[in-house]
Amino acid sequence: MTALARTLSCALILGQLCAPALRADEGMWTFDNVPVKQIQDRYGFTPTKEWLDHVRKASVRFNDGGSGSFISPTGLVLTNHHVARGQLQKVSTPQKDYVKDGFLAKTAAEELPCPDLELNVLASMEDVTARVRAAVKAGMSDKEALKAREAVIGKLEKESLDATGLRSDVVGLYQGGEYWLYRYQKYTDVRLVFAPEQQIAFYGGDPDNFTFPRHDLDMAIFRVYDKGQPVQHHEYLKWNPKGVATGELVFVSGHPGSTDRLDTLAQLEYMRDHGLPLRLSSLRRRLGVVKAYAARGPEEARQANATIFGLENSLKAIGGEHEGLKEPALLAKKAQDEAAFRKLVAGSPEWQKAYGQAWDELAAVEKKTLANRAQNFRRVGGFRLPGNALTLVRYGAEVAKADGERLAEFHSAGLESLRFRLLSPAPVYPALEEALLADGLKQSLEELGPKDPFIQLALGGKEPEALAHELITGTHLGDPAVRKQLLEGGPAAVAASQDPLLAWVRGLDSYLREQRTWQEEQLQSVEEAASEKIGRARFAAYGKAVNPDATFTLRLTYGTVSGYPCNGTQAPAKTTFYGLFDRAASFDFKGPFALPARYLERRDKLDLGTPLNFVSTCDIIGGNSGSPVLNRAGEIVGLIFDGNIESLVGRFVYDDTRNRAVAVHTAAMTEALLKLYDAEALVKELSEK
Repeated sequence: MTALARTLSCALILGQLCAPALRADEGMWTFDNVPVKQIQDRYGFTPTKEWLDHVRKASVRFNDGGSGSFISPTGLVLTNHHVARGQLQKVSTPQKDYVKDGFLAKTAAEELPCPDLELNVLASMEDVTARVRAAVKAGMSDKEALKAREAVIGKLEKESLDATGLRSDVVGLYQGGEYWLYRYQKYTDVRLVFAPEQQIAFYGGDPDNFTFPRHDLDMAIFRVYDKGQPVQHHEYLKWNPKGVATGELVFVSGHPGSTDRLDTLAQLEYMRDHGLPLRLSSLRRRLGVVKAYAARGPEEARQANATIFGLENSLKAIGGEHEGLKEPALLAKKAQDEAAFRKLVAGSPEWQKAYGQAWDELAAVEKKTLANRAQNFRRVGGFRLPGNALTLVRYGAEVAKADGERLAEFHSAGLESLRFRLLSPAPVYPALEEALLADGLKQSLEELGPKDPFIQLALGGKEPEALAHELITGTHLGDPAVRKQLLEGGPAAVAASQDPLLAWVRGLDSYLREQRTWQEEQLQSVEEAASEKIGRARFAAYGKAVNPDATFTLRLTYGTVSGYPCNGTQAPAKTTFYGLFDRAASFDFKGPFALPARYLERRDKLDLGTPLNFVSTCDIIGGNSGSPVLNRAGEIVGLIFDGNIESLVGRFVYDDTRNRAVAVHTAAMTEALLKLYDAEALVKELSEK
């Protein structure tokens, strides 16, 4: 057993899977269903509607992944350096590497416009479950039900967009037990204000990632503009420079990406035995390709920086999830809970008739998914350019259809965001694109064999490396002006284009559509129908006492600042700048434990006892990065940037004795901005009430 497996095993023995009675601080709660009484009974604090509305309106979703919050009335938004990393790289040049060296705008004129960053603020929520369910008529097949749901969802989103002008997304919760329409205020004029050096933002590098104690200043600050002026956003979180103390009640408002706590035993077993191993294998392979590219030289290393970070982060996170699923205690508890729930359903003839077959139906879907494993490799691989080509090929054909008949990514409500990403002026690195496309095609060839219809169509008898070189060196799609011309020219312009990458994707489109239709009809439709049955059964039995799985929608979690048992001793609730310098010295100031020059030069200016990072029992997962940590007054006291190693299994189970959310302390951010980065004006703006 690996060290990671032993650690997770200890956590799992203490853990519980989803059940009507939740453990302590478990829960990623939607803002319509915050357990106010539970918080009041446990902590003596009542989050009022006004308090919740204020927190919701101050919370921000980074649409390229991550969370944030408004922290000033003049549009400042706080998030993590690692959430901002993609934009930092896009505004960097061979001469200025803002990922590595950091950035500070001393004046508004120096703030750097981000090429394709979209921020969302949840403006309202509406329960549309009745309308979605009404579209599915008695006697419909699973395939017909899926189409009916997609059609009404598209209609609801378009109606909302037309009526409000807000980004409108219908979100399924509780495995389809409920459907909600989330409306977002959208901002796309976002400018970089501050980021520290990568070395301190990701201090300890991959070895320290998902561990605690930590010593990171993982922060970045942007400013949102509207019509060329800083947005006047009155719902912002007041900055508390003292931060938070051990034992205090805290809240986290953010956008957790995905959990599987409500999945069935069959779904988790498939994930353990097939789904996650496949993802890990593909991630390792892709990471090897990108690292080989980075080894070509300093400029290639700069270009690959953000991609390498993302791949390494995913590998460690998913590896932890997989180790957790391999622990017998987890699935044994899941089997026990599922058997009890199925027995409860079977005890009611009405429930049994309506919901009883759903678990077997999902098990059959998993078997069929495994039998058609090859579908994973019939795809357009690569990086940005092939995806842009496919979007251009499909755009005209899809928008000509009624909204409900389109592919989901082309619904009217999302078209503006799609065009914003497609026409991004962010730099494209052709040599990296070529390396990734070549390996993607090579992997498909290895997995499918030369006689597979997709391989014959995609390669046309050519070697993957030769084809990728031909397509990427010949394409002009790296130029946003060319993409804009093709988009505005419509299907005729796309059909007439001789661009080799566009022509290649054009030739694959019909086959790829057939494969997608098969997936939807044979797998997705059955899975959605069966999952909805279980969701409705859970409602019938328990109501909304159990929170829904994460869906990258806004959630509120709560807990206390608390250390935990770790490595045979006790992990503290916080670390300090003292600990940062001690860790650096313990590794001779080398490798991922080196310090930026300013930290060594200005050490004597710092109050080394200032809290740097802290942990709480708040229930978080990937997507929460950049979430604000709040006190009872609704003030910001910290910034979520990670979870500990024991929390990786939190995708499936929560255990408040060991699961910890790791955050940067506002005292540390204030201390660093003032004494290390000469950002007095920025701190003054944060301090204005």
